[in-house]
Amino acid sequence: MMGLNEADTLQTNPYKMKKIIGNILLVASFIAWAAIAMLPLLSLSIEMAAAITMVLIVFGDIAFVLSIALLGKVFLEKMKIHIRKLFGKQ
Repeated sequence: MMGLNEADTLQTNPYKMKKIIGNILLVASFIAWAAIAMLPLLSLSIEMAAAITMVLIVFGDIAFVLSIALLGKVFLEKMKIHIRKLFGKQ
């Protein structure tokens, strides 16, 4: 539960709120892609699985783009550096 001071801080600092929403959207985008990997484990018809997959793909992509827009260019540059290190490009 947030105290009065924390709630006031979020209202007076819009950057902090943008960062929180951006991080939530980033996590949600990865959860959407993980959910796609779990779909074959469920006993769904092919049509239902295809429909859910399309919704999750669109939601995941939109959530990712919005998170990058909210978190800013600095976050995007840090993400690029970590991805390059992960795949061995310097």
